[in-house]
Amino acid sequence: MTASPAAALPAADRSGPVVRTDHGPVRGTAHGSYATFEGVPYAAAPVGRLRWRPPAPAAAWHGVRDARTAAPRCVQMPAPGTPAGTVTGAEDCLYLNVTTPTPARPAAGRPVLVWLHGGAFLGGSGGDYDARRLAVRGGAVVVTVNYRLGIFGYFGHPGLGSAPPFGLADQQAALRWVQANAAYFGGDPARVTLVGESAGALGICAHLTSPTAAGLFQRAVLQSGSCSMSFPRGALGPGSPAYEPFAAQHDVQTAGAQAARRLGCTAERDEEVVACLRGQSTDRLATAELMQSFNRPAYGNALLPTAPAEALKAGRFHRVPLIQGTDRDEMRLFVGLSLAAFPIRTEDEYRARLTDAFGSAAAAVEAQYPAAGHPTPALAWAAVLTDRSLACTTLADGRTVAAHAPGLPRYGYEFGEPEPPVPAGLPRNPDFRYGAAHGFELPFLFPSVPTEQPLTEAQSALSDRMVDYWTDFARTGGPNGSGGPLWPALSSSGPRDQPVQSLASGPGGIRPVDADSAHHCPFWDAVGRTG
Repeated sequence: MTASPAAALPAADRSGPVVRTDHGPVRGTAHGSYATFEGVPYAAAPVGRLRWRPPAPAAAWHGVRDARTAAPRCVQMPAPGTPAGTVTGAEDCLYLNVTTPTPARPAAGRPVLVWLHGGAFLGGSGGDYDARRLAVRGGAVVVTVNYRLGIFGYFGHPGLGSAPPFGLADQQAALRWVQANAAYFGGDPARVTLVGESAGALGICAHLTSPTAAGLFQRAVLQSGSCSMSFPRGALGPGSPAYEPFAAQHDVQTAGAQAARRLGCTAERDEEVVACLRGQSTDRLATAELMQSFNRPAYGNALLPTAPAEALKAGRFHRVPLIQGTDRDEMRLFVGLSLAAFPIRTEDEYRARLTDAFGSAAAAVEAQYPAAGHPTPALAWAAVLTDRSLACTTLADGRTVAAHAPGLPRYGYEFGEPEPPVPAGLPRNPDFRYGAAHGFELPFLFPSVPTEQPLTEAQSALSDRMVDYWTDFARTGGPNGSGGPLWPALSSSGPRDQPVQSLASGPGGIRPVDADSAHHCPFWDAVGRTG
């Protein structure tokens, strides 16, 4: 690891806290009750010969590095409304951000939360998440991470052999950085909690079952993503294929060989094909087709020997305390996004969706979820997908964990706020309420997540309680300790899980609820999740 000079700062810019790291000192920004250090490299830029290789060590630097501006996001799918062909982000993106309470160095190390953003392994950035509330109210050091996405993070080819999923390898490299550097920022490397939402939670599933992640974290919070999550046919619109979040290495390599031929890399030797691919421009690779073709982490390698769901069933997972939860109306987000193109206005249209998704089981599903039992057929369809794909798979994974580790502390939740703020930019339909849809809990933890309206006073109180629960868990391995309503641990006795904690505003909004029954999970266990 060679040393490089840090960018020289003008004298007028030499303000802000300076913290030493194992690569060199960094200068952050003071915000009164907290400080931020942005754009800190945890690995070398994965460009040129380092494209599609596991993350290499970052170079050390001489002098004080400016850490007051977020680094570019990783190359990703353009946001809706962006002109076609526009590349968003950069390949040189393996940076993280640290938020610390002030003072940064207490007598005892603070708990550390490492946040893995969602975005279907296609979008998002650590810099999107302002962690001030978790740091100031929760007294935690918070690290948010960029990791490679799409074809840059999950490509495979026979010439790459059994290379790991590069985006997941990036996350583990960031966790190793945390182990080496947490104490410099006032954190305790023996109390690292991995927290993630959606694709971030799927990443945690991988690390829970990854031999190479042993010892890198001591607790985990999985928000809206289970190891067994999947979508049936047609979930994202008529004709859309069934979705499994992880793929066999051989299948990814086969897809990579096909992509190489389309890109004109047709040499006989695999290593020459890979060299040709590494010579392609970022723009040529960052197409919608190629990015979406490679957004499933591969298993069958040293980082991820088997699919996480199978590893969990076999008992091959790290024994760490867990919080696992979902939002009450998860799949309303995805249904709402597709309604303009694929409306579900009638019972016949609803029935057609059920038949496409579930085949011979469609009648049984319709009997359990009759259109007449919901405000609209579209909301009935969203309820089916929520229960089948997320609510019940999360509860089932918890029971699997309990079967192999009955004494492991486990806590379940359901974010059930009836009218949470709607994220900015979502299409609005007066006949389709989003409710507590996928990702709608995020503004309650991160004030930077853009919404159409601010939190109400009651919702701000719920936000306080959620921050307390998350950071108490990071501190002690249990969410109780700040004087709020008791959050009971899940019991491993009996065939079904005990009630989970409802998280909603107002009197009685935080209470145990029977999510297993409310989401018809015994039905899904009996009928299966074919489709």
